[in-house]
Amino acid sequence: MKQTPYEIIGKDALYAMIDHFYRLVKQDDRINYLFPGDFEETSRKQKQFLTQFLGGPLLYTAEHGHPMLKMRHMNFRITPYERDAWLENMHIAIEAANFPSGVGEYLFERLKLTANHMVNSEN
Repeated sequence: MKQTPYEIIGKDALYAMIDHFYRLVKQDDRINYLFPGDFEETSRKQKQFLTQFLGGPLLYTAEHGHPMLKMRHMNFRITPYERDAWLENMHIAIEAANFPSGVGEYLFERLKLTANHMVNSEN
């Protein structure tokens, strides 16, 4: 039976990567204003979402319903500038996590598609 990316990465490594990502975002004035003051709660939701996104348990849906990412992000003006800043921080966190070969690249490519989908303003 083929393992999911979540099973290959493992919960602890995934959660550590997400914590690292939010430490980076918190210090990044290009995008930190987009996040509510409670980075702990934002990180918790991201952990639920990425667990599900990578083939793990449906934690996000169980607590919050369907992700509906585009709709949930409509209150924020997200331009290519914010998207690129988000992706830059995510790339740094994924690289630092040193996931098994190919998994980090897979995750980043999937997240690039998602980040592109979140853009809702050109300027």
